[in-house]
Amino acid sequence: MATSAVSVPLKDALTDALRYWEWRRIPYNLVLALVVTGSIAHTWPRSSPVVSLPGLVFFFVLAVIANVCYTTAYAVDVPLQLSEFRAGWHRWRWALWILGTLVAALLGFYWMGDEVIGT
Repeated sequence: MATSAVSVPLKDALTDALRYWEWRRIPYNLVLALVVTGSIAHTWPRSSPVVSLPGLVFFFVLAVIANVCYTTAYAVDVPLQLSEFRAGWHRWRWALWILGTLVAALLGFYWMGDEVIGT
């Protein structure tokens, strides 16, 4: 079964990807912030040493790393938009956001428990 390829300019695919992913970066960061604050609250007062200036700098660096990882969605999204699977991908790319956010939350939960707080 042959399908006709849809010719989409790279500029349009990039613009669409930016519109889609950047608005979802906010809830992604909120989920990670909830994981961190929930972990600290759950293990308080043992976690109190991480609530300090060096601890906040450490969390800022981790937030930057998490956001760099978030941009890997573009490596999947843009090529799929430029392929013949564009229409189907537009219907299902929310699943990549859910999966990526869950993986990031699980990694954050693990990191907080094992490396930061040491539970």
